[in-house]
Amino acid sequence: MHGQGRQGRRELSSGWAPGLRPAPAHPKTASVSAGFPRLGCGIGLRREHYGYVLEHWPALDWFEVISENFLVPGGRPLNVLDRVRERYPIVMHGVSLSIGSSDPLNRDYLRRLKALAERSRPAWISDHLCWTGVGGKNAHDLLPLPYTEETIEHVARRVREVQDFLERPILLENVSSYLTYQASRLSEWEHLAAVAERSGCYILLDVNNIYVSAFNHRFDPLEYLRGVPADRVVQFHLAGHTDKGNHLLDTHDHPIIDPVWSLYAEAVRRFGPLTTLIERDDHIPEFPEVAAEAARARAIQLEVDAESHRDAGNLLAADQRA
Repeated sequence: MHGQGRQGRRELSSGWAPGLRPAPAHPKTASVSAGFPRLGCGIGLRREHYGYVLEHWPALDWFEVISENFLVPGGRPLNVLDRVRERYPIVMHGVSLSIGSSDPLNRDYLRRLKALAERSRPAWISDHLCWTGVGGKNAHDLLPLPYTEETIEHVARRVREVQDFLERPILLENVSSYLTYQASRLSEWEHLAAVAERSGCYILLDVNNIYVSAFNHRFDPLEYLRGVPADRVVQFHLAGHTDKGNHLLDTHDHPIIDPVWSLYAEAVRRFGPLTTLIERDDHIPEFPEVAAEAARARAIQLEVDAESHRDAGNLLAADQRA
């Protein structure tokens, strides 16, 4: 492992893609390419907000749940999830798949994950392109991978196993990082794209993580966006981070800053108004404050859409004058 260095480039080849389709979507959703619904703009369902949600049933598009919080045989969390699922679309987002680890896949975890999916009928299931432990030890962190051909093949093979077991495609999220590997030969976005193409999975693009890693490793976040295949991206994440001076730390405990909102607008321009999630996992404010950030994301989507219509109208007018 070492500090940031210029990563070499090489041509990537695509491979196997499963013939799986996402589970049936919530009836409120509309179909988009690849069979995934567009859910709108939502927030994470957190314990601190259970009471507010159950009392007010707020006007929100959808909720994302941390899968591990509901892998239990009973109790209040599952009761809340059942009630919320009756009224809102949900997505399951995990932190324990450890898809990049050299350890065998955790079959018990996968069985419980599949059972939860059968119960809650999520629009899709996601996790992270990372490893979380080795030798049976859990690091309790989302650790980056070396960007190599060997890693791509290793991860793609494991993703295919997971998708076959769950009987659905999954989404993998780019993580924030604070180190690089001497073995890396690709950029992060080349690596992410290759894993998605060879495994047949899709991408949960975390815009804040791109911003954080771009600052930490001194790359251009717009080049990252340009390098991700548009037909593989299904969802966005947005969150706040902590500025440590010489590096940024992805903490999900602050409001989203303006430069991240600007990068999000660029992502919407490239990939469209995809399903968007506001993450807040620490120093969690009252529900309306988090929901207001979801409303801001929706406003940016509408602004980008209006901008594209203006541009199209100007081009048409120019063609008519010509």
